[in-house]
Amino acid sequence: MRQQAMFLSDVHLSAAHPETVLAFLGFLDEQVAGRTERLFVLGDLFEYWAGDDDLDAPFNRSVVDALRKIADGGTRLWFIAGNRDFLIGERFANAARVTLLPDPYRVVIGSTSLLLSHGDLLCTDDVDYQRFRAMVRQAEWRRAFLARPLAERRAIIADMRMQSEEAKRDKPAEIMDVNATAVAQAFETSGELLLIHGHTHRPAHHVVDLDARRCQRWVLPDWDAEAAPPRGGALVLNHGVLRPIDIAGRPDNPDNP
Repeated sequence: MRQQAMFLSDVHLSAAHPETVLAFLGFLDEQVAGRTERLFVLGDLFEYWAGDDDLDAPFNRSVVDALRKIADGGTRLWFIAGNRDFLIGERFANAARVTLLPDPYRVVIGSTSLLLSHGDLLCTDDVDYQRFRAMVRQAEWRRAFLARPLAERRAIIADMRMQSEEAKRDKPAEIMDVNATAVAQAFETSGELLLIHGHTHRPAHHVVDLDARRCQRWVLPDWDAEAAPPRGGALVLNHGVLRPIDIAGRPDNPDNP
């Protein structure tokens, strides 16, 4: 019997990190293909995405083809954009047979109702980032940026990534984590009791008590097959039970990332 759903995020696929790419492709073949009914990718699948006209670059095409193979095999695929790949669009979605979702997104799987997000919207203490996020998610900004030549876009993205890494070094770690009030508001607005997100690279299972409601927040791990030990994994949902698995598909403990 196939498991109902799997959730993962922050794989940060890049040709510069072939071990992580191989680990992810192997994970798809061994843990998803033929075993999972639904796969939800909650953002930052790629280290960066410059636009769907970059789809035919050999590396990007290899990832799309791998996703398409999973979809053709019967697994339904959904995607929420992250802060690294928010320029993914309909051409990518059609090629990979992926359904693009808004952030946040409410879904019911069997008897389980839950809220899904990449997670960056919850990091409201990072005011500079939220200002930047609001700007680049505007349709006008997106059109203007995608109108630039692909090579220019790649160069701009590389410069933005460098500036982002420099800015992180000067920010307290707690600013880049989720804000408790933002999390509470997400639960209250949605009415859900279960939230799954990534982005923070701090895998854990949190219990959030809101008045008479006991809510759960699951944080997905980031992927790095070159780390010691290797990082990565997913969250599996089967008949109302959530369980984390590591990069090799083994049971994991999200409270000890």
